[in-house]
Amino acid sequence: MHSSRLTRWHRLGVTVATAAAIAMAAAGCSSSGSPGSSSQSGSSGQSGASGSNTVLNIANVGGATWTCGFNPFNPAVNQESFGFSYEPLIYMNTLKDAAQTPMLATKAEWSSDYKTLTFTIRSGVTWSDGKPFSAADVAFTFNLLKKNPGLDINAIWSSGLQSVTQSGSDQVVFKFKSAAQPYLYYIGDQTPIVPEHIWSTSAVGNPVNYADPKPVGTGPYTVASCTPQNIQYKANPSYWTPGAPAVKTVNYPAYTDNSPANQDLASGKAQWGGQFIPSIDKYYVARDPANNHYWFPPTANVSLAFNLKHPVTGNVAIRQALAYAVNRTTVAKVGEYGYEPASNQSGIVLPTFQSWYDTSLAQQYDYTQNQAKAKQLLATAGYSASNPLKLTVLTVSGYTDWDASLQEIKQELAQVNVDLTVQDLAGQTYNTRIYKGDFDLAYIAETGGPAPYYELRQLLLSSNSAPLGQNASTNFMRFSDPSVDKLLTEYASESPTEQHTIVNQLQKVMLTQVPVIPMTESVSWFQYSTKDFSGWPTASDPYALPAPYAVPDQEQVLLHLKTK
Repeated sequence: MHSSRLTRWHRLGVTVATAAAIAMAAAGCSSSGSPGSSSQSGSSGQSGASGSNTVLNIANVGGATWTCGFNPFNPAVNQESFGFSYEPLIYMNTLKDAAQTPMLATKAEWSSDYKTLTFTIRSGVTWSDGKPFSAADVAFTFNLLKKNPGLDINAIWSSGLQSVTQSGSDQVVFKFKSAAQPYLYYIGDQTPIVPEHIWSTSAVGNPVNYADPKPVGTGPYTVASCTPQNIQYKANPSYWTPGAPAVKTVNYPAYTDNSPANQDLASGKAQWGGQFIPSIDKYYVARDPANNHYWFPPTANVSLAFNLKHPVTGNVAIRQALAYAVNRTTVAKVGEYGYEPASNQSGIVLPTFQSWYDTSLAQQYDYTQNQAKAKQLLATAGYSASNPLKLTVLTVSGYTDWDASLQEIKQELAQVNVDLTVQDLAGQTYNTRIYKGDFDLAYIAETGGPAPYYELRQLLLSSNSAPLGQNASTNFMRFSDPSVDKLLTEYASESPTEQHTIVNQLQKVMLTQVPVIPMTESVSWFQYSTKDFSGWPTASDPYALPAPYAVPDQEQVLLHLKTK
């Protein structure tokens, strides 16, 4: 399984690291088709003079074959383009105090009131087609999102951004209606920059629907070939960091089930993994103890999401009943082998964000499993053993850990007179259904960010939603509450102490309104082999989220890797 993206914010007005820092980093250092179906891994790698593999093969279950579209603003496919071909202005490490690395910008500076953000744009960069990159491309990209709200998947413009303009030859200025400190993450780290000379042309047409089959970016890789079974990336010969990337060829096979991906990792056919492997020490590590490793840092939550526009799941008593009915610790143990810890109803990932967790509030509402209380709440809504509540939950076919978790949830809900049907869907079908709100329940995972605010914003901000039948970006539940929108907006202008107070109020929303039930803490699934490649992120050197699906963190991993 993979998910489609952790510390307190510094009050920023500082310069990001120098260009030399990224050059040094790049030079080296030291969570689906039909079950049982698989894909070919394309080229299995080529041997150099030493006989070692110089081609990096990724094993990550996407739940479907590739569409060979690379639109970086399409959340269904941007994991295959953003970080490979397209780049952000800066990279912010959510595992390490939001530490910044300069990418297409060498500097980011806030005004004293946090209403104006100025980026200094890197010079000497070219697009992969040889055309020069400039500040004009950056200003164009953000104004493209303004003209086409369907591209603005992080709701930047609807959250107070007023203008984006070029200043001089190398600066781009962002002006906000009010203080906007947290938006550095969305603007600097989470927005891919695209070339004006291509995206402004008639060939693109409606950019929301543009497939972008041959992406032209500034990133370390170009798409050499793509079939439904495999994407092959080749090093961009004009990449702006000399000598990078050291790994010249990357294969990204399309896996529709965990089993073949796990087999390829265990056999050494793939070197970089991002999915659940049961009994990982025995199945994977023991195959090659000297080289096979894993690391699973917690990042956000895997949640049971309710369609709040549904006539049944729109009832808060129903949602509360289901939250009381399930033992999350058992779900984590059965479905995730304990590799993902149990979540809590507040949505605060522990221990990552322990300082944000309102213990007294959690104890007041106490969502420890209480099936008697669940039955009582369901009875008030007219459901009983003679009239069970029937619901369907969507998940991705091939995500074997999600399937196991949902089977445990199904069994526990049956004990409180809820008949849950688990519907496995191909990845693209699943995405379409949840984006458009075509579900009762859905098993989902958000990406989160450098503080709990980001995941709560993804879940609760109304502008991240959409009417039924239209694509929501992250608020698939269609949650809408003006008072919550106000809290999320105010967060940006408050002091750290007041930000904690706001997050406490958002925790109360999670506890009382139950828009989702956080089940397990989503980790950045990461398996890696050191046989042929060095430079991987580790717990002692957490320079990036390590999963191959982490966007745009995977670029940092690719820039750090060296062939042995």
